[in-house]
Amino acid sequence: MIEKLKALTKHLKQEFDVYRLVLKHPETPWIAKLFLGLAIAYLLLPFDLIPDFIPVLGQIDDVIIIPILVYIALLFIPKTVIQSCREQIQSS
Repeated sequence: MIEKLKALTKHLKQEFDVYRLVLKHPETPWIAKLFLGLAIAYLLLPFDLIPDFIPVLGQIDDVIIIPILVYIALLFIPKTVIQSCREQIQSS
């Protein structure tokens, strides 16, 4: 179980690094940058659409909204940009 958590943590860290490179890539459309920026802002802002003190719903909104914003951003990003950023992260 601990090994799975370590592997998941490593994978998430790599994904964050890929998204960081994608944001800086010159071929990334502005709309994708907007959605990725919204996802990051929502994650970092101290307030939520549904406050965290509301049982279950307060935590679920983070789990749903952020992945949806990232997914929408990825729809606009050319696959070649994502692939080149992934290769850059894996080679470093």
